Amino acid sequence: MRDEAQMFRLILGVAQEDERVRAVILNGSRVNPHAPPDIFQDYDVVYVVTDVAPFVADRSWLDRFGERLIMQTPDAMSDPPGSGDPPPGDHSERFAYLMLFRDGTRIDLTLHPVARLRDLEPDSLSRLLLDKDGCIAPLPPPGDADHRTEPPTETRYAECCNEFLWVSTYVAKGLWRRELPYAQHLYHGPVRDMLVLMLRWSIGVRRGFAVDPGKFGKYFERCLGPEWWARYLGTCAGGAYDDMWRALLAACDLFRDAALAVGLHCGYPYPAGDHGRVAGYLRRVRDLPRDAASVFGD
Repeated sequence: MRDEAQMFRLILGVAQEDERVRAVILNGSRVNPHAPPDIFQDYDVVYVVTDVAPFVADRSWLDRFGERLIMQTPDAMSDPPGSGDPPPGDHSERFAYLMLFRDGTRIDLTLHPVARLRDLEPDSLSRLLLDKDGCIAPLPPPGDADHRTEPPTETRYAECCNEFLWVSTYVAKGLWRRELPYAQHLYHGPVRDMLVLMLRWSIGVRRGFAVDPGKFGKYFERCLGPEWWARYLGTCAGGAYDDMWRALLAACDLFRDAALAVGLHCGYPYPAGDHGRVAGYLRRVRDLPRDAASVFGD
């Protein structure tokens, strides 16, 4: 596997030898002083180029980076991930090559036109590696300021609570019907998304909103503390119905405790009445016989 020095020589060498590349910016974990280095860190690179289209029309230049194991081009997909992506075939704004190489190295390389530098979103995790024309304004020292959790507004806090509780009832319905894919999708999607968001806020409350819990909460193990991390692990569900019920109810309890702490800190009321009614509903549905004619027997 190529080391960091080799990769930077390669990334800069390709850029320096190609007159169409005018600047190089490194983003992501490799410029984050708080990110633990390991062998899976990507090289998140932006090439600022005179024109994106030629780099897309002829891709042979990519071979300089090595033999690829697999590659994805999200901006060429029929339904590009994310928002604000250009439609397929429109390569006037930017284009990304996500490349995993045979030696395990990965480069996420984005091409951005010089003419649209004003649209290049600033990121505190950025380092300027090359600027042939002095076209990039000086960047501040890299840090995770743009990636830290911000305190919720009262509206956002209330919406998070409502979404968690509301969608939990759908999970219960799916489990009672024995529609495991449906229940799993909703549990591992919106329910856990809201749980992760509330836990991020709770970490912010305890840590002064000065740390980054990582994308999807990847640093939770070191940010939550042993007790809360153990409780978070208890919300992880397997493929059995009983285990899904266990995880759902554990998530409900953990969400409540995290939300109460966040609400107390921010001065927001937690919808305790909604929580109590939904928690009772979940347990009621869990215990319903398969031939039940009504949820509450009325």
